[in-house]
Amino acid sequence: MKEETRGNKTSLKSPSLRQNLVIRFIRENLGILIGLLILCLILVIYDFFRGRTVFLSTNNIMNVLRQVATNLYIACGMTMIIILGGIDLSVGSIMSLSGCVTAMLLMYNNYSLAMAVAMGLLVGVAFGAFNGLVVAKTTIPPFIVTLATMNIARGASYVYTGGQPIRVMSDSFNFIGSGYVFKIIPVPVVYLVFIVGVSAFIMNRTKLGRHIYAVGGNPTAARFSGIKNSRVLFFAFLFSGLMSAISGVVLASRMFSGQPTAGQGAEMDAIAAVVLGGTSMSGGVGKIGGTVIGALIIGVLNNGLNLLNINSFWQYIVKGVVILIAVYVDFVKKNRNTIKSTG
Repeated sequence: MKEETRGNKTSLKSPSLRQNLVIRFIRENLGILIGLLILCLILVIYDFFRGRTVFLSTNNIMNVLRQVATNLYIACGMTMIIILGGIDLSVGSIMSLSGCVTAMLLMYNNYSLAMAVAMGLLVGVAFGAFNGLVVAKTTIPPFIVTLATMNIARGASYVYTGGQPIRVMSDSFNFIGSGYVFKIIPVPVVYLVFIVGVSAFIMNRTKLGRHIYAVGGNPTAARFSGIKNSRVLFFAFLFSGLMSAISGVVLASRMFSGQPTAGQGAEMDAIAAVVLGGTSMSGGVGKIGGTVIGALIIGVLNNGLNLLNINSFWQYIVKGVVILIAVYVDFVKKNRNTIKSTG
């Protein structure tokens, strides 16, 4: 079939081009795709010997996707930041504060649902903008900046709520995180498809995405080529703050309350998904598609440990081991590439 073209660019409507993109995606992520398939196969075999089909049941699959969704919102923003060679430790605390602000305004200040959610998202945008401004305009490492805002946001959550959860008795609010589309697809999964699509478009199809890779790969060269490094950094942290706030509102809706303790360890899950997805901690390398697979592996791991009746505390150990293995693999790849380039 003849490919549709516009000028010198091949249209994405071409079936052959779409097929090539799928093949390239599989090749780029073959290792972690195999890992995900092996993990799923182990759980299927376990179910088989137990004489049940829990893991592959529709309810369980949708439950895994719903749990993965809030992590993946954050991981999309974290991917951009890690590609830039930075890190954002404040995402979990921003999640908590955004959810608490939304719940408080809705239940105790008589705000409309739209306004309460908008204010919750604005909290995330404000913290993200602050992180981005400080990182972009100073030489303070992102680790230190976001460590500070992590504590500020978490403390603000406790002060704002008095350390108590804020119960939300609103069907319209609860639908945001607990509702279903066509009585089968969780609403957070619908948001997930949109957010992943937007993130992938930014990274792969826009000048901003190319600038993110350029700044992450070599900030000095990017600056000399005319790229405004500070603007790129500012956007990435702003986007991360927004994603954290969305995750916080959705999580508060799922729990029917704003919880000042919500989001603890969320930064670890997001970093694990990003690194496991092939994004280099030293910057310049990474894909949103890999992050999606990484988040799925983390989600299936958590779900599998529960199905195997393994104590939930082991999940922390497993995630730590996964991060360590992923970083080591990245280290080995970098060494091989260095040897090839110098040899």
